[in-house]
Amino acid sequence: MLSTDLLAHYRQISQQLLTVVDVETTGHQPRSSRVTEISVLQGRLGEGILQQQTSLINPEIPIPDAIVRFTGITSDMVADAPIAREVLQNYRPVLMAGVLTAHNLSFDYGFLQAEYGRFQASFERPKAEQFCTVELSRLMLADLPSRSLPDLVQHFQFAVGRSHRAEADAQACWMLAERLLTEIQTEADETLLHRFGQQWIPLKVAAPLLGDTQAEGRSRLEAANIPFRLGRGTSGSPLYRRKDVERVVAETGDQGDRPAKHPTQEATQLSLWG
Repeated sequence: MLSTDLLAHYRQISQQLLTVVDVETTGHQPRSSRVTEISVLQGRLGEGILQQQTSLINPEIPIPDAIVRFTGITSDMVADAPIAREVLQNYRPVLMAGVLTAHNLSFDYGFLQAEYGRFQASFERPKAEQFCTVELSRLMLADLPSRSLPDLVQHFQFAVGRSHRAEADAQACWMLAERLLTEIQTEADETLLHRFGQQWIPLKVAAPLLGDTQAEGRSRLEAANIPFRLGRGTSGSPLYRRKDVERVVAETGDQGDRPAKHPTQEATQLSLWG
């Protein structure tokens, strides 16, 4: 999606009910790890938080020591809690309402799908009803060193409880969404598009905007003398400013021939960098 399309998309999101979810888990893999805590918050811009509910869940497997240190949730704390099937059946109506929102949505969504799947209940939300605040923070806060939720809590001085507990993290995600979407609603188009243009995007996102393979896209950007920086990790993949990539798109006029990509698809591609 080009910046103008993203602006229209997020302005539409800002008008809707947000259903913010955060889950704490026994690990990082939905197939083998389990949910230990869930919090779901609903709110609207201009109205604030409308409701929030939080539950501990017995994961039916041990919680590793490293995860206990990370979340503070111990096996003793969840020993008498209901199991996922009992909890999530009650949460389903609220989770199916509004725009499903989370910070790094693919993580929480993946665990919800896995847990519902264990008792033969599907959990699917259309792409248009999904909103990841990591992706919006990358777009709006391009030059912060980190867009992790604890770092953003510290940056904005959000008054919430301990990070990596579901209730506090859901509240922090709501505060972030409320702040950034309010700016989307109130700032001038030119100001927002300038901010969007500062985003660093990897080649695997830049190339589709150009209508190219990654090799072709890199060659085109090099030929246009587009500056880049190297991403994290050992791969050395280049990152480009969105504004520079979109300038090349505008000069060649190719982007309009391709179907628009939903922001959630871009978020998946962006998930391996900061």
